[in-house]
Amino acid sequence: MNTTYLKYEVLRTLRNRQGFIFSLLFPIVMFFIIAGPNKNETNFGDSGIPAITYYMVGMLTFGAIGAVIAGGMRIAVDRTAGWSRQLRLSPLTPRAYLSTKIVIGYLTALMTIGLLYLAGIGMGARMSFGHWIEMTVLILIGLIPFAAIGIWGGHTFNEDAMGPLMGGSMSLFAIVGGSWFPLGNGVLADIGAYSPSYWIVQAGHIGVGGQAWSAKGWIVVAAWSVVFAALAARAYRRDTRRA
Repeated sequence: MNTTYLKYEVLRTLRNRQGFIFSLLFPIVMFFIIAGPNKNETNFGDSGIPAITYYMVGMLTFGAIGAVIAGGMRIAVDRTAGWSRQLRLSPLTPRAYLSTKIVIGYLTALMTIGLLYLAGIGMGARMSFGHWIEMTVLILIGLIPFAAIGIWGGHTFNEDAMGPLMGGSMSLFAIVGGSWFPLGNGVLADIGAYSPSYWIVQAGHIGVGGQAWSAKGWIVVAAWSVVFAALAARAYRRDTRRA
């Protein structure tokens, strides 16, 4: 990875105040608004998870998904400005370019996760240190397909389409994943179980000593990762040939 380019991208991200407000502050505000009235619920919506923990994970899922998708979607901005064409003429390798976008997305996601953890602890979320680590690892694994979606979208859509695509995809994944409310055992839950966002939210079961992911969860996350990684690679090759 090119550290000089990574430093540039970090500074670029920090200067994007609107993006930071949305990916960091919005999930925290919504956490306090939604979790506050339900803070005494120990089995929220029959999910088996206390309301504080449930919405802590749910809101960080919403924010972290947006962060990693945005990391890849910045490629669309580079393409529109002609910056990606210039980078191809530089010593920067395609691997370093794409990996930097992923790292930036994950760094922003980690900030969202950290702030939601602090907010959750402040509201009373409690679990062992090992459970915090295990839950975090599962969340980061669950974000892999969204990083691939971001890269695919960045090489497929232009800058004008980026906003609606991000907003729509984040909202859809939040709904079918159960970020806003427990899905129960209905049709929506059956659909959601085939979404990686659903399994990120399920990581909250770790906090109560439960099993977050069944074999189905691992298969769903792996399948989405493989499919969108292949689509991202294809979109990159097509975009490079066109350029």
